[in-house]
Amino acid sequence: MLKGKLKLPEVARRAFPDRLGSLVMGFDDKDDENGGSDLALGSGEELETFEPNGFGLDRESDEEEERKSSDESDWIIRQRLDKDGTNSVSASEIFAADEKRSNIAFELSQKEINLEKLQRLASLGLPDGGGLRATAWKLLLGYLPASRDLWEKELTENRLKYAKLKEELLLSPAEYRRKIEAMDAMEHDVDSRADGPLPRHEISHEDHPLSLGKASAWHKYFQDIEIAEQIDRDLQRTHPDLKFFSGDTSLSRKNREAMRSILLLFAKLNPAIRYVQGMNEVLAPIYYIFSTDTDEQNAENAEADSFCCFVRLLSDSVDHFCQQLDNSSVGIHSTLSRLLGLLKANDEELWRHLEFTTKVNPQFYAFRWITLLLTQEFNFHSIMRIWDSLLSNSFGVQEMLLRVCCAMLLCVKSRLLSGDFAANLKLLQHYPEINIEHLLQVARDLSPDTSSFRLSM
Repeated sequence: MLKGKLKLPEVARRAFPDRLGSLVMGFDDKDDENGGSDLALGSGEELETFEPNGFGLDRESDEEEERKSSDESDWIIRQRLDKDGTNSVSASEIFAADEKRSNIAFELSQKEINLEKLQRLASLGLPDGGGLRATAWKLLLGYLPASRDLWEKELTENRLKYAKLKEELLLSPAEYRRKIEAMDAMEHDVDSRADGPLPRHEISHEDHPLSLGKASAWHKYFQDIEIAEQIDRDLQRTHPDLKFFSGDTSLSRKNREAMRSILLLFAKLNPAIRYVQGMNEVLAPIYYIFSTDTDEQNAENAEADSFCCFVRLLSDSVDHFCQQLDNSSVGIHSTLSRLLGLLKANDEELWRHLEFTTKVNPQFYAFRWITLLLTQEFNFHSIMRIWDSLLSNSFGVQEMLLRVCCAMLLCVKSRLLSGDFAANLKLLQHYPEINIEHLLQVARDLSPDTSSFRLSM
């Protein structure tokens, strides 16, 4: 059922789909076959532009807020240094960082991008600032093709498609009807219009706002409002320590409104899943990176680009958000079983302690790790560094994600072995600060799990 709804690629667990349309219905290359979009609304598929709850855009100080966003980027970069208790950076670290930036900038400047080389470079960490991470992530997610000559065409087409989807799917039934009627009226010759009263349009029962029928366009519209309200509440809690997302500035309101549109549009296009709490956390790093791109045109189109890349990222793990598939071979329980299998293959002592001695079920801690791609376990700077490794893994995001999760267990082995159920659960639900580079190196060095481990229910 879900596969049909979402048009997931046949090679389902591969890193990313070949085309954006593999996850989002109608967002593919078929909309031009008949000279128009195949997103034409069927009966009951009404849409309206939702007015954000308190997210009205105040343009009077936008330029000042945009400048502040770059200051916040610097603050995020400094976070890691502050965590280490020092702001001093050695000359060798500066040289290594400059060399890394030069290597990645050179690779991204090539007419034909070597994706394997980019993956190797990105796995070691992409530089902060300068827009390099934004471009690299778009390439790693398959949003940009390897050929630079095709970038402008692909970006223009996908941004126009997003604008069209947003216009059609975020309109109320009344606004959409008025738009269609206005377009029909423009087709008539002005000279043929006769003086007199305007014609009265019939309103069917299903098109009436008070209709209670499930097929009613308004019934679906009011359901969407409920989803939008949930999204609003979650966005207010997204990274409250960052002014980019929180607060009452025009910049933060603008960013939340853009993220709101992305999540609401995804929910409407995927009725089998809709919006699940936590998707806002997965979207946040993507939207932040794209919005702070130093290329002004890319930054202005961050909403459209973020939607497309958000869809691609979720295509590798979307089944984890579908409760009906929890116990299937592609559901979250199967993924948790793979995590335990990987732990057993690398440290059977720790596996036995967690599985049989303290009986700390992975659902209690790893469910959040996996579904939210570790966005709740580390500070924002560390999340971006971890995602460099996740997105650059040639076997897909989920493969590297499980390795990082297993490495997280191994890196606190001594504390876990000495702890009881309560202590271990608290430790894993509030993961301690750690050297991220060490964690990722442990993840890369893990032996693969070759067994078929099954999670005990």
